[in-house]
Amino acid sequence: MRKALQEAEMAMAEGEIPIGAVIVCKDRILARAHNLTETLHDVTAHAEMQAITSAADMLGGKYLQDCTLYVTVEPCIMCAGAIGWAQISRIVYGAPDVKRGYSEYAPKAFHPRAEVIGGVLEEECKKLMQDFFKSKR
Repeated sequence: MRKALQEAEMAMAEGEIPIGAVIVCKDRILARAHNLTETLHDVTAHAEMQAITSAADMLGGKYLQDCTLYVTVEPCIMCAGAIGWAQISRIVYGAPDVKRGYSEYAPKAFHPRAEVIGGVLEEECKKLMQDFFKSKR
C-alpha cells in the first residue's frame, strides 16, 4: 500500500485526483499506476484501469488470477467491473469512497472468490484526498 500511496502522491503533483494503484503477483510488482483522467482527457483513466492494462500486458494475458491489487481508495463501479473481469483474486484498499464506491452500488462486481480488505493505511489515504480537494476550493 505504501507504493500505491507513492503513486497517489505523484498523481497529486500532476494535478490529478490522488489515487494510486499497484498490482502484485508472487511478491513481484507487475504494475504501478495513478489517475490520468486529466492528463489523458479520459474519464476511464483511473489508477486501477491503468494498472490492470499494464499488468495484463506484462503477463501477456487478460486474467490476473493470483494477483493482489493495492489501491488507495475504494474502487468505483467501473473499476470494480474491470477488476472482476480481470479475475483479480485479492483487492486491498485504503480509504472508503462513500459517494461512488463499489460496495454501495455494485457489491458483487468482483470475482466471487475474491478476497477484499479495506481500511489499510486508511487515514493516510483519506488525508491525501482531503488535502487535494481542500487545495481546489
